[in-house]
Amino acid sequence: MLEEVERWLSARSWSVADRPLHRLLAAKNATGQSVSVVLPALDEEETVGDIVAAIRHDLVLQVPLVDEIVVVDSGSTDRTSEVAAAAGARVVHRDAILPRLPAVPGKGEVLWRSLLVTGGDIVCFVDADLREFSSDFVCGIVGPLLTEPDVHLVKAMYDRPLGTAAGQGGRVTELMARPLLNMHWPQLAGFVQPLGGEYAARRSLLEQLPFPVGYGVELGMLVDALHLVGLDALAQVDVGVRIHRHQDGQALGRMSAAIYRTAQLRLARGHLVRPSLTQFERSEDGFEPRTYSVDTEERPPMTEIPEYAARRVA
Repeated sequence: MLEEVERWLSARSWSVADRPLHRLLAAKNATGQSVSVVLPALDEEETVGDIVAAIRHDLVLQVPLVDEIVVVDSGSTDRTSEVAAAAGARVVHRDAILPRLPAVPGKGEVLWRSLLVTGGDIVCFVDADLREFSSDFVCGIVGPLLTEPDVHLVKAMYDRPLGTAAGQGGRVTELMARPLLNMHWPQLAGFVQPLGGEYAARRSLLEQLPFPVGYGVELGMLVDALHLVGLDALAQVDVGVRIHRHQDGQALGRMSAAIYRTAQLRLARGHLVRPSLTQFERSEDGFEPRTYSVDTEERPPMTEIPEYAARRVA
């Protein structure tokens, strides 16, 4: 590991316990910063309500740390929107945001569009499929942004059990993202959960970043933030254990391919490998190939969108 990364691990890796809530509230009041929490959601009626309710109870009603909770529904066919609204979130449908630009499927698309419907100086992203959720996830990753003016992006780090096996979650991280980062961006080798969906950043950073529209958004954002603000402006906070729904092997394969393609684009070698993935499914006639495109669109920095600029002027 680079000496720079070892120093970074010591200086920029914290625990949620390092910043108690009363300290965060004092910092928020002193700096006047506002906090938005965004949950991208697609068919998450079983979990989204509990997450919203916990954040609202702990960080809005008991301690006024969070200014708004926004669930961006990207086309759910279940009761995700109703459950989220009942729990106290403001629900916005993806297709209603920037309607002149047709939406494409993908988590990154939702996160990018969320910048247009939130107002916080600090934007905190939380996946909507978490179980046994604790509001520590939010205050943990928001904390350094409130107390350390030179920190611009904070990732959560945690254990990810797979069933009853401790530490076996995050298979795409270990098999794809971590090798890529260590080989090509070794300054980022100190991140425990580089692909984790729980992170917070200053709006002033997010609005300057391109957003891969799909699964590559977390890796792309981390790499681009490194180049834009430098390693010392990035941090991570230990928030304990993350329990969530796990995807099957083929879905993880598609995720890995999209992440690899995102890395390729950033290495300026996108023409060397065909941006598609062939997987196999057994049928009556044997194994049949299924080919999926993993080419990933990217949305431009939000500062290039006229509607966003107009909103800030207004």
